Amino acid sequence: MPKVKTHRGAAKRFRVTKTGKIKRAKAFKSHILTKKTAKRKRYLRKPAMLSKADLKRIKQVIPYM
Repeated sequence: MPKVKTHRGAAKRFRVTKTGKIKRAKAFKSHILTKKTAKRKRYLRKPAMLSKADLKRIKQVIPYM
């Protein structure tokens, strides 16, 4: 059976933690930042964990994580 290719776009967006959870960045931080409060922008900086619902799909596109 051939090797499965990793989706390079997904590989750049997700990282695996030591415990095996998948870490992701939060959305809405790239532009139109003037109307967002400093507190909200600070909160968006912090990484988030992938939800259980998305876990199966992401593991398919990044098989060797």
